[in-house]
Amino acid sequence: MTKHIFVTGGVVSSLGKGLNAASIGMLLESRGLKVKLQKFDPYVNVDPGTMSPYEHGEVYVTEDGAETDLDLGHYERFTHSDTSKHCNYTTGSIYNAVIMKERKGEYLGKTVQVIPHITNEIIECIQRLDGPDTDVAISEIGGIVGDIENQPFLEAIRQFGQRTGRENVLYIHLTLVPYLSAAEEIKTKPTQHSVGMLRQAGIQPDILICRTEKHISAEIKEKLSLFCNVDRNAIIEERDVKPYLYEIPLILVEQGLDKLIIQKLGLKTNGNTLHKWLAILDILKNPQQATEIAIVGKYICHQSSYESIYESLIHGGIGNNARVRVRRVESEDIEKNGVQTHLEGVKGILVPGGFGVRGVEGKIAAIRYAREKNIPFFGICLGLQCASIEFARNVCALKGANSTEFEVNTPHPVISLLEEQHKVSHKGGTMRLGAQPCIIQPGTKAFSAYGREEISERHRHRYEFNNGYKELFQSHGMIFSGRSPKDDLVEIMELKDHPWFLCVQFHPEFKSKPTNPHPLFKEFIRASLGT
Repeated sequence: MTKHIFVTGGVVSSLGKGLNAASIGMLLESRGLKVKLQKFDPYVNVDPGTMSPYEHGEVYVTEDGAETDLDLGHYERFTHSDTSKHCNYTTGSIYNAVIMKERKGEYLGKTVQVIPHITNEIIECIQRLDGPDTDVAISEIGGIVGDIENQPFLEAIRQFGQRTGRENVLYIHLTLVPYLSAAEEIKTKPTQHSVGMLRQAGIQPDILICRTEKHISAEIKEKLSLFCNVDRNAIIEERDVKPYLYEIPLILVEQGLDKLIIQKLGLKTNGNTLHKWLAILDILKNPQQATEIAIVGKYICHQSSYESIYESLIHGGIGNNARVRVRRVESEDIEKNGVQTHLEGVKGILVPGGFGVRGVEGKIAAIRYAREKNIPFFGICLGLQCASIEFARNVCALKGANSTEFEVNTPHPVISLLEEQHKVSHKGGTMRLGAQPCIIQPGTKAFSAYGREEISERHRHRYEFNNGYKELFQSHGMIFSGRSPKDDLVEIMELKDHPWFLCVQFHPEFKSKPTNPHPLFKEFIRASLGT
């Protein structure tokens, strides 16, 4: 029978429930258990696909084309679990499913209510992870206890524990134990109130993970145990970690969290293999070399907008036994201050994805700088499109070349809307999404990185390179090294006479792990190191 762990949060948001859920999954996998993870988000959007990066951060895309919360990226990077559309649900998607059933008459005339219909739908979603290939399912509940939005989810996981049996369910509550510097004291009251609200919802946490700046003394743990009704040995101290998130599992191991979970759920395990993780941390802490990469983006001020990009660069560094320093550059700042002011001295330049015309000219200027100065360049999604515009204007002499996304009446639409997108009216879930095949041309940098002709990568875009300009680009030294076998769409392009200038229409960052760096990030970092 599949055992279930529910991770809730308290006091404040952004404590790292997703990272803790991912870390727990990794630790259980290291014990030989098969794990799956999912997240429930309390907002009313059906999915985050239509939300601004300033609102939500990165939209993570799964193999099956679901636009999901960025925490699913942590799940996949930390574990071997493959996420899907069954791994991220929102209030909007839950209510939408219930309303569709009501419209079809599936409730046989019953009055549709939050209890039992909404909560039953949530429980059905939880149970979709059950099966013989899953020993433990970990479900993260977004938001914090006390938010009106997540009350149905708390009620659903309470009911789930009652139905399934408490011996098969574990509730882990992540909370903040703040340190007040003025009083020089650690305060437990916020956690007491948070656990109190959780207990009012009918859930008694089995384990408390306490985020803290300072060491939590035995006396403080005793106090938390008394007022929160949690065993003293089930109060886990989690000190802030900088700069690498990959230290979190080891902090939890030192506190004995993995043993505690195994004991409380009665799990049967075999051994403990953390040697790969320890090797990764050794490289991060003791690298043999270093490089600096500039990310020229339009959402730089929001930390999580390029979460998978930042992590994939770290992975590329791991693959080269190197530390990667990231210089975050707003593309609009390049437009205001000039390219050299912001990019001088960097060893590599990456232009990531995005939407809309704002900041695009700054990205184009950064790409020209990389091309002309022979600086290793990596363009991703919009990065490929901007590189196409730059090449058309400054190498092929196509004055006014642009994307029809930015200028509908451009004289040279080197980037245009995908044919399948012309009749699309709804925004959510209608882009070219998920895993798509790609054929790579032998003898290219792309082939050298992948080592094979056929690959599959995840996509999220509406616009694509206009094949009408292919021959002109090729005559000026552009190599189209990757294409889709069905529609002959440009998936990868690279410059012939350049140390490393490669662009992709897909999102390789969604398939990179610290234990298995994506080959393109690995090669990009290698090029930036000059090796």
